Amino acid sequence: MSRDFYNLEELARQLGQDRRVVEKQVSRGQIPGRRVGGEWRFNKTEISDWLEHQIRSLTEPDLANIERSQQSPEITEKSPVGHLLHPDLVQVPLKGRTRVSVMRELIEVAGRTWQVFDAAAILQAVQQREEIGPTAFPGGVAIPHPQSRMPDAIGEPLIVFGKCLRPIPFGGTYLTDMFFLVLARDPNTHLKVLARLGRLFQTEDFLDDLRETTNSEDAYDFIIQADAKLDDGESSQENDTA
Repeated sequence: MSRDFYNLEELARQLGQDRRVVEKQVSRGQIPGRRVGGEWRFNKTEISDWLEHQIRSLTEPDLANIERSQQSPEITEKSPVGHLLHPDLVQVPLKGRTRVSVMRELIEVAGRTWQVFDAAAILQAVQQREEIGPTAFPGGVAIPHPQSRMPDAIGEPLIVFGKCLRPIPFGGTYLTDMFFLVLARDPNTHLKVLARLGRLFQTEDFLDDLRETTNSEDAYDFIIQADAKLDDGESSQENDTA
């Protein structure tokens, strides 16, 4: 039976950081943990929640390290976005004009794949997550998702993208018109997707140019092409250092 906590070495690998750097952050109270028998223990759920809140403030290299460090059993391709976002999982425009109606519509789009087994439970979980803390980012984009993974409610992990014609209040201080619904069965998959999306959001003009797309096909093509450029950039850096 798997443990529900990381030790310091495991946490460092999970974050893609040097152990000494992580230990310093822990000692300063920057990462949630507790000492048990003289050794650090880090609850996996607490670390997952902490990372979710850190996504907005992490740099692109930090996000890339987190993405690479997540060993997901559900993703065989290099990019989780390219693997989990499919043409039929994009809806432009969305018809919803409220937070609840948009979330319901995104889940209906996910249902096109026949991988959604309990739409009502997913909607409730996504709403509960928004009540805990809004998933909206600056720039008019949000990543709604359940607080906990729901392996009994979905068959395969999915990413759904939708865009409203006009921004709507979606929690916090941000008006939001673009949404990436993330439904994952495994916590590593979930964090891998969040880190990848965070990197895309930091790509110059990504959000502005995505907002200019006017139909589902163009939006899908744009996201996939922008996602592929991240891998192209990494390959170029690896060749330069080889």
